[in-house]
Amino acid sequence: MTSSSSTETVQTTQDAAPEPISEAVSEDRARIDAMVERGYEAGFVTNVESETLPPGLDEDTVRFISGKKGEPEWMTQWRLEAFRHWQTMDNPEWAHVHYPQIDYQAISYFSAPKSKDDAPKSLDEVDPELL
Repeated sequence: MTSSSSTETVQTTQDAAPEPISEAVSEDRARIDAMVERGYEAGFVTNVESETLPPGLDEDTVRFISGKKGEPEWMTQWRLEAFRHWQTMDNPEWAHVHYPQIDYQAISYFSAPKSKDDAPKSLDEVDPELL
């Protein structure tokens, strides 16, 4: 009799559980969506002149970045070989994780402040807004 009562309690709990969980998930989802849509509010912005590649990833991008880093030719070739292999790979499919397909051509893969030669030589040359 005790085990039957215990089973009924568990069964009742299991039958009732999906609705509150569903509501909780919906509420969490609504809060997350609201946070994402509200935008950045902290006000921190860095207006530094930079050299930025346009979005897109191809062998020229790999060569450019390798050249910027001053890498030897063997390293550039190794990176190109790795890039070619990466292009043959499929995106993994994870259980119970759903996200939109990543658009690798919409990402800029290099951005750095302009060269030190262009940098201010003293604080007098720095934009007061940055100080």
